[in-house]
Amino acid sequence: MNDATNGKDRVTIYVGDVHAAAHPTEVRTLLGSCIAVCLFDPKQCIGGMNHFLLPEGSHAADEDPTRFGVYAIDDLIGKLMMLGADRRRMVAKVFGGAHVLGMRESDDGVPQRNVKFARGFLQDEGFKILAEDVGGYQPRIVVFSTCDGKARVKRLARSGMVERVARQHLSVPAEPPKFGDVTLF
Repeated sequence: MNDATNGKDRVTIYVGDVHAAAHPTEVRTLLGSCIAVCLFDPKQCIGGMNHFLLPEGSHAADEDPTRFGVYAIDDLIGKLMMLGADRRRMVAKVFGGAHVLGMRESDDGVPQRNVKFARGFLQDEGFKILAEDVGGYQPRIVVFSTCDGKARVKRLARSGMVERVARQHLSVPAEPPKFGDVTLF
């Protein structure tokens, strides 16, 4: 969905979507266990976001490969470079990986695998992660500004089922952002 707000384009992306822009655009998405990687070239003011479901996997002919992190991040990098971004200057922000389903947390669960993959892929490709808000038990809305690289995050109310599972089995509250300039709203 595209619409203009205060002179900025406004785009909502969903699972498997990738959006990059060289003009002021507000890219937003809703995340649970999925991941959104935001990349930004601060010199050219070019940025973008993806939204992927799983780190990797094979896809059927009718599925979008960008539902998988390995394709989604590569696609985002390519689109940013086509707009004039320099890969050597790109910096990253990572969001999502929450435990929103009524399942016990484990080291190999989808949220943990997604977060581990995003961090590892970005590190292996030489991208510095400036900020992240990952894990916890709350879905979040992420709003990323392509013109200045700023991100805002709104954590949403958890479902009762997720809260019960968290209290019974994990006793771990949602983590605040670990570092960087993420604004919770």
